[in-house]
Amino acid sequence: MRVRAAGKGKTGDAPSRPRGAGRQGKADIGYARLGGGYFDMGEKMLEGLGREQLVHMLRLMMRIRHFEDRVFELLGRNVLTGASHVYAGSEAVAVGACSAVTGKDYITSTHRGHGHCIARGGDLKLMMAELCGKKTGYCRGRGGSMHIADVAAGNLGATGVVGGHIPVATGAAVACKIKGESRIVLCFFGDGASNNGSFHESLNLAGAWKLPVVYVCENNMYGMSVPWAKAAAIKDVAKRAEAYGFEGIVVDGQLPLEVRRAVLAAAEKARGGGGPTLVEAKTYRYRGHSRSDARKYRTKEEEEYWRGRCPILLFRKLLDEKGIFSQAESDRLNEEVVREVDEAEKFAMESPYPDRTELFEDVYANWIEGEKGLVRKS
Repeated sequence: MRVRAAGKGKTGDAPSRPRGAGRQGKADIGYARLGGGYFDMGEKMLEGLGREQLVHMLRLMMRIRHFEDRVFELLGRNVLTGASHVYAGSEAVAVGACSAVTGKDYITSTHRGHGHCIARGGDLKLMMAELCGKKTGYCRGRGGSMHIADVAAGNLGATGVVGGHIPVATGAAVACKIKGESRIVLCFFGDGASNNGSFHESLNLAGAWKLPVVYVCENNMYGMSVPWAKAAAIKDVAKRAEAYGFEGIVVDGQLPLEVRRAVLAAAEKARGGGGPTLVEAKTYRYRGHSRSDARKYRTKEEEEYWRGRCPILLFRKLLDEKGIFSQAESDRLNEEVVREVDEAEKFAMESPYPDRTELFEDVYANWIEGEKGLVRKS
């Protein structure tokens, strides 16, 4: 597995990087390679995984990609309004990480959180309805793109505040430890969040108390338009774990099995009382920070390079070459997923908006609107 401890040398053979990467603040991940080594790992990478689970991982990545492409299309047609940050390009991180934890574990998400919800098993219909502000959505249309939650499924929710959910994940881990449960918490966040105080305070507490939490940094190289190389004095976010007394490791975020193996080990350690781990997945977002972002801070060559490292195409190739799932079968699966997204859009479009009489529901616990304002429920 191409995994390295932060600050401890190279992860693998690197191809020539696109011109501009690493210069004038453009991010440089150094070790990224166009599938190099991935297809030579043999059965070791597939250890413990059957055909059904591998195909399910591919399906989830396809769901994320097609869902996000549809969201972007609907934003362009003004069917969806407001801010929405799509996850296309990073599918391997969410799917690989979520496949490594159990159904009883918790996750916390970010403003770019659709992929996490889908990887956790989210219903595309309820998600699309939520993004459209419809009553049938996960949060009855009140959360929208950046605040989807499914607490029953262990998804404690996304947040529009960068880094705002890291203390939430850490607090959930405190609760798991106090209750003596075998649950762990999987906390997703981006490279930008690692420069926030909430990140450092949370990791310090987690390290001091050996909390059962796995922090997963999705380093997509840019915080909005600011390259990571300009935002920090170190190359790897994972190196920051050393300051708080636990391990930080770096993985290739375009390879779901690599992410899975790293998170599996971290989850096992956390569940056994060994404390937290910081897993940094080097990845890329194919679209801008949001729809209004023209991506002028990135070169076309850099984008083409990462398009060539598409996590879905790499995984399809691996499954085909190992004789597990052919390209023809992948094509049919892709068509199935497109139909799923079509059905999700149709469900959302046909769903009703919340009634305005419900405006004050869920704002305060045990309060309802009375004749002269809010009154406590009897």
